[in-house]
Amino acid sequence: QVQLVESGGGLEQAGGSLSLSCVASGRAFGSYVMAWFRQAPGKEREFVAGISNGGVRTSYADSVKDRSIVSRNNFKNTMYLQMSSLKPDDSAVYYCAAERRIGTPNFEPSSYSYWGQGTQVTVSS
Repeated sequence: QVQLVESGGGLEQAGGSLSLSCVASGRAFGSYVMAWFRQAPGKEREFVAGISNGGVRTSYADSVKDRSIVSRNNFKNTMYLQMSSLKPDDSAVYYCAAERRIGTPNFEPSSYSYWGQGTQVTVSS
């Protein structure tokens, strides 16, 4: 079992950038496929970016793919998300998710068993 804690959210200006971190407790962080999701008020939780166990394969939502980088450091049990050119539509609670399997990230929230508590990101225009 793994516990996930996100950090790095806050109030940002449109056009600015953000950097989020997700620290996992427990062992064998490299055995987990990891992903970032976000959920805005009144909307469904949506996939933002994901990364395979070793960090070689990444996936992005179309809405962020040209301005985001997801990465991980398995020695530090940490996953990161960097996003630039922020828009007000990026405002949401950002969640870190993990699933213990070997493979590529899945876009569906139901594919992940472990979730962090979320960190709020608000982008002002």
